[in-house]
Amino acid sequence: MEVALDKVTMDQVPNEVHQVVAPPYKSSLQKFITKVKETFFPDDPLRQFKGQPLKRKLILGAQYVFPVLQWAPSYSFKLFKSDLISGLTIASLAIPQGISYANLANLPAILGLYSSFVPPLVYVVLGSSMDLAVGPVSIASLVLGSMLTEEVSPSEQPDLFLQLALTSTFFAGIFQAALGILRLGFIIDFLSKAILIGFMAGSAVIVALQQLKGLLGIKHFTKKMALVPVLSSVFQNKHEWSWQTILMGVCFLVFLLVARHISIRKPKLFWVSAGAPLVSVIISTVLSSVIKAQLHGISVIGKLPQGVNPPSVDKLLFQGSHLGLAIKTGLVTGLLSLTEGIAVARTFASIRNYKVDGNKEMMAIGFMNVVGSTTSCYVTTGSFSRSAINHNAGAKTAMSNLVMSVTVLVTLLFLMPLFQYTPNVILGTIIITAVIGLIDLPSAYLIWKLDKFDFVVMLTAFFGVIFISVQLGLAIAVGLSVFRILLQVTRPKTVMLGNIPATTIYRNIHHYNEATRVPGFLILSIEAPINFANITYLNERILRWVDEEEATINDNLCLQFVILEMSAVSAIDTSGVSLFKDLKTTLTMKGVQLVLVNPLADVIEKLQKADEVDDFVREDYLFMTVGEAVTSLSSLMKGQSPTMEEEEAQKIVTEY
Repeated sequence: MEVALDKVTMDQVPNEVHQVVAPPYKSSLQKFITKVKETFFPDDPLRQFKGQPLKRKLILGAQYVFPVLQWAPSYSFKLFKSDLISGLTIASLAIPQGISYANLANLPAILGLYSSFVPPLVYVVLGSSMDLAVGPVSIASLVLGSMLTEEVSPSEQPDLFLQLALTSTFFAGIFQAALGILRLGFIIDFLSKAILIGFMAGSAVIVALQQLKGLLGIKHFTKKMALVPVLSSVFQNKHEWSWQTILMGVCFLVFLLVARHISIRKPKLFWVSAGAPLVSVIISTVLSSVIKAQLHGISVIGKLPQGVNPPSVDKLLFQGSHLGLAIKTGLVTGLLSLTEGIAVARTFASIRNYKVDGNKEMMAIGFMNVVGSTTSCYVTTGSFSRSAINHNAGAKTAMSNLVMSVTVLVTLLFLMPLFQYTPNVILGTIIITAVIGLIDLPSAYLIWKLDKFDFVVMLTAFFGVIFISVQLGLAIAVGLSVFRILLQVTRPKTVMLGNIPATTIYRNIHHYNEATRVPGFLILSIEAPINFANITYLNERILRWVDEEEATINDNLCLQFVILEMSAVSAIDTSGVSLFKDLKTTLTMKGVQLVLVNPLADVIEKLQKADEVDDFVREDYLFMTVGEAVTSLSSLMKGQSPTMEEEEAQKIVTEY
């Protein structure tokens, strides 16, 4: 007898049927608090304060608000040496990039340096990333310039354009900080990886094409950002092309690309690409001064003002006909810069195995831009190129941003006259070299392999940006992604389950070839929450399963039970409850019983409250597993031969 039992696995023995019960009682207020906590505080930031004395709570609170207090007390000279080297390295890149990106945003070049001085000081105090290097970035500069240029000309109304740029920066900061304070960071998750890859690649193409104005020496150029107008403007103004400018631009572009290639092939030589832009600026400035570049048709930056950032509170516009434009531009640039900054911070945090608090980063970047808008800075965030160099240079803390800021301060105070003869074409080559890194072909290929719909979304963002406009291309791609989410909500997946032989495991019969149907049972799995948006579809789809099942069985068998496996149904609304009422009524007319398996807490609670007379949620038709349901209900089958499980179980009992 013991031998017979040993030959049979425990899974084959009919288990005790476990009762499905409702969750412990919670008031509506308790449920609401739990829901809010899980939605807005998934990381439970207050857990570190539990059980701590008051003094320790005050210290932890100060460290939470000002992350600098976490690493500053243990800061050492050894760490400073690493931060000093990395700070000087990123400053060598930040100075020429700052001037270049300001031109990209159609703003005075000096604002690029202003934006590399004040914002890093704010981030050192509030930022939680050890690697992020902040300052102007190409995407935000492009979007800011293109959106404002649609209504205001930077050449004809420079003062108004500057005021709108600063006001947009203020609203961008308010929006970013609000997301962090209210813990609404999930909003930026609507910009999926596929959207960002396509958007950045498209923006890189547009940014690079915009630099043809400087590379070719064209004076009259289109203000539009789409591909067709830009190329049309290039060839319509061929008479303005300057071979001297082209020669200088091509030479330095090749130099920068070679330097970038060297650093990519040999990461230890990161300083080659980091220093190449500054070297290009120095050499081209000296050369331009020696050969009197302006006499040869090569335009230069011109005289830049010396001194630190002047206050700009009086330049912020909170009324007038252009206020809506400033708010809209601030929201779009704020969202994009926030997404880029957090993505960069998380990337390097994962490499160094430390955590970056997304909400702290939102607040840090937000306050950085609010303060920046009052000190003649435009939208700033974490730069991928500078952060990569900061990381490779060995930065240990955010102190590297302070070193960079001090270096920029020295430049603003003493070195500004040296940039007077810097050719504009050099700024264009620096931008082109920087944005090339935004085109991520390996990631695009991976998306193609993994998800074709995501690939379509990526292409939509890419072509929308280069053929329509930056903001509309992004909006269309986001809309397409949201449409996909709506499809997933309104058309949830349902699959038929079958039994894996010699087990009580049930799996999708279209996935596992060995899974077999159980006679008399239709076992379905619903893999999504049930709500008003999908109850009609689910009702029709389940009844279609029933009709198809009845059409395939012979006269000796009949469908007697429809089992709904509900482990993946995480929530249900009041409309969803009606689905089970309707199914129960329809199936009863067909002589079929509705069985529910493993309804989760929220689901079973609402179903039982709605079914006070045990009409469609009968206790004897509720089970914790499909195996228990089939084993228990098989004995109730009418006019049908026993299942394999029943035969094996009966054999064991008889032998025993």
